Amino acid sequence: MDQVRVLIVDDHPLARRGIESILSEDPVFTVVGSASDGFEAVEKARELVPDVVLMDINLPGQDGLAATRIIKEEMPHVRVVIVTVSDDAQDLFEAIRAGAQGYLLKNLSSQEWTEYLHAVVRGEAPISKKIARRILREFKVAASEETAYPDELSPRECEILRCVARGLSNKEIAEELFISENTVKNHLKNILAKLHLKNRVQLATYAIRQGLGPE
Repeated sequence: MDQVRVLIVDDHPLARRGIESILSEDPVFTVVGSASDGFEAVEKARELVPDVVLMDINLPGQDGLAATRIIKEEMPHVRVVIVTVSDDAQDLFEAIRAGAQGYLLKNLSSQEWTEYLHAVVRGEAPISKKIARRILREFKVAASEETAYPDELSPRECEILRCVARGLSNKEIAEELFISENTVKNHLKNILAKLHLKNRVQLATYAIRQGLGPE
């Protein structure tokens, strides 16, 4: 994996130092800058053009979601990962609407952090199983008795969609379905195009809302 340039956005200096410490343990990640509010985050993103922005939601002045929208509009190639203590489903939905491509809880271990960020860079960051279950609970009451598979998807694509809803990575999907990771990637590209979705987080949320998530 090539060097990944990271911008850290958090209004607490200790949190920024903690995140930088976690990333320093992995030679792939280089912290190129930090910001303490949403306005500064946008300015630094424009100046530094990082590969990944780790964005706290609750920021003074301009919150992280508003900053994310601006960054994604101006620099759609920049991957924004929301970093928060909240596993509230509504926060996740707002992050997805803002264009975020990942959602990382602060209470995860350093190993879980780096593994997740590696997945983000590869374009396959799943929603964690904990968050998937939380989203599923939000929609369970309104869910229909029959699973709603989109008509435009093939049977294999529906299988992959269910795997994504369960929080599986590309490698895990490939192992479960006895296909290659490249085949999984190609199917995911086709699924995103057919459903008019932008990234894997949107896809996972869509799948869970369709009743395809874990029981």
